[in-house]
Amino acid sequence: MSADLSLTERKPPREASPLAWAAVTIAAIALWFVVYAQLAPFSQWLVARLPVEPGSHLAEAVAFFIYDTPKVLMLLTLVVFAMGVVRSFFSAERTRALLAGRREGLGNVAAAGLGIVTPFCSCSAVPLFVGFVSAGVPLGVTFSFLIAAPMVNEVALGLLFALVGWKVALTYLAFGLAVAIVAGWVIGRLHLEGWLEDWVRNVRAAPVDLPPNGMTLVDRIKAGLEAVRDIVGKVWMWIIAGIAAGAFIHGYVPADLLASIMGRDAWWSVPAAVLLGIPMYSNAAGIIPVVEALLAKGAALGTVLAFMMAVIALSLPEMIILRKVLSLKLIAVFIGVVATGILAVGFLFNALFS
Repeated sequence: MSADLSLTERKPPREASPLAWAAVTIAAIALWFVVYAQLAPFSQWLVARLPVEPGSHLAEAVAFFIYDTPKVLMLLTLVVFAMGVVRSFFSAERTRALLAGRREGLGNVAAAGLGIVTPFCSCSAVPLFVGFVSAGVPLGVTFSFLIAAPMVNEVALGLLFALVGWKVALTYLAFGLAVAIVAGWVIGRLHLEGWLEDWVRNVRAAPVDLPPNGMTLVDRIKAGLEAVRDIVGKVWMWIIAGIAAGAFIHGYVPADLLASIMGRDAWWSVPAAVLLGIPMYSNAAGIIPVVEALLAKGAALGTVLAFMMAVIALSLPEMIILRKVLSLKLIAVFIGVVATGILAVGFLFNALFS
């Protein structure tokens, strides 16, 4: 009997202290940097031992794939973890509350800025759209958020910075935000609320309060780990597919051919890249290895980034999802305004980086 009592009186095991969580996190990040620094020599060592002829197309493609796969996945993991911690300060309710009642202009700027750090993508379009409308967020402000969230997100910026440099990443940030802000403002000025589906217009606005935010350091670290498990776990196959496509381009597509199709001298390449990107579906992490390979082969920067923006911000799957809340006329206006902004960015990038 006493043994049974002693068992029932045992206390549940205590969780590790915040200090222990912080120490393990710091150690893991330090290990990340050590491993990342060895990727280049390890990939060269591994490729040298494969039964492929050095300098051949196959060797170039294999070398690209072996080096970029762990590099991009490791970069993605670190960026997603860091932004998962940042995102723990936000929620759908908090974002709605911050945007509710915002007028156009400043509201478009605030919405586009929030789109960079909030955890939403095109797959969240319908519930977010309805939630924003119910919170009283103006239509144009809502569109600024929905454009910026997938297109100018922290993953795209982090990978661009790591793979093609801070100048490109910073310029992409500036022009991506400009597209989101201006496109949302233009749509708001057109007063197209009547082109929403009836059931969306009839959603009753409710007061929105900021929820309490009492998360601890451990909670935020867990949020970062959960973001890694959720995001990286869902997109790693797409990333590998994108790297494989990039490896093929890097190894087999002649530089002269690609430069003639997507080079600065072909004025039509920017609109062609936008049209090519719309029916495709990918996320920033999946398309950036393709961007890296295209740039290495001599494709024009503006043309490549216009293609990337179109894939992320104007994908056909997102348009199909948005059809549940928008009329076809409003979707056409949305595509036209955003595509015009992307075209402007593409031509401007080609001029600036000539």
